[in-house]
Amino acid sequence: MEKRTGVITFAGNPMTLVGKEVKVGDAAPDFTVLDNGLAAKSLKDFEGKVKIISVVPSLDTGVCDAQTRWFNKEATELSNDVVVLTISMDLPFAQKRWCGAAGVENVVTLSDHKDASFGEAYGFLIEELRLLTRGIVVIGKDDKVAYVEYVPEVTQAVNFDAAVDAVKKLI
Repeated sequence: MEKRTGVITFAGNPMTLVGKEVKVGDAAPDFTVLDNGLAAKSLKDFEGKVKIISVVPSLDTGVCDAQTRWFNKEATELSNDVVVLTISMDLPFAQKRWCGAAGVENVVTLSDHKDASFGEAYGFLIEELRLLTRGIVVIGKDDKVAYVEYVPEVTQAVNFDAAVDAVKKLI
């Protein structure tokens, strides 16, 4: 498995990302994650939609919470052809609890904790912490990567505007 060191930092400390970096124009790699009911989900389950994949280390942190709430409120207003997936290493039970407490209903939360399938396929897995680094991947209906962002410092926010601009070009 490919490893990239020093691409991102966590609280200023260089981290190693495991997996191949995805780039605009790439065919979106498939992955298997768990939904809040412990059912396996893959990229194919969202076929025919523009997919915004919001990647966060944990919903129980301030920046991740804000990122997920923002997409719940703003990005889902773009089109019925858009689905927002938030993927983290949080357990499905914790994701379900968090969504209920936060009133998040327009974002599909998915857990990569079992196999780190998404993290490795998209190069978001932080080796030292077994968490996902923060970022965004926008995938068109054709399952091609249209936008990708690996946030250089995990504790900082994603570029919401750039992600939404990428989505608008696809709908």
